[in-house]
Amino acid sequence: MSSVLPLYDRLGGVYAIATVVDDFIDRIMANPKLNANPKVDEAHHNVPPAGFKYLVTEMVCWATGGPQKYTGKSMHDSHAHLDITESEWQVFLQDLRDCFAKFQIPVAEQGELLAIVDSTKRDIVLIK
Repeated sequence: MSSVLPLYDRLGGVYAIATVVDDFIDRIMANPKLNANPKVDEAHHNVPPAGFKYLVTEMVCWATGGPQKYTGKSMHDSHAHLDITESEWQVFLQDLRDCFAKFQIPVAEQGELLAIVDSTKRDIVLIK
């Protein structure tokens, strides 16, 4: 009987995940559409990129079945004050898809990652 590898392993483990996260965080921190929100822009300028990348890498590894434990704030606590809109969420997702394309992440794994990201939406996006 063959076992299905965890998403973490199928993505290549911590080094591959950290490489993708590095590119992704650079994209979102510099995206003018996201930074048009003054609260997001301020957060992007007040959070050291290296620490942000570390925590996102830790979270992705944990969420995909890796041995890491996420030690950051909850998604609600780290995003509620930013007033992120649905259109900003869509820009964020496009940056994520562009990153997936750059690193040629297989479609099945992209779908699993997007489902994980989508599960956080209610804690991140401002509901009006």
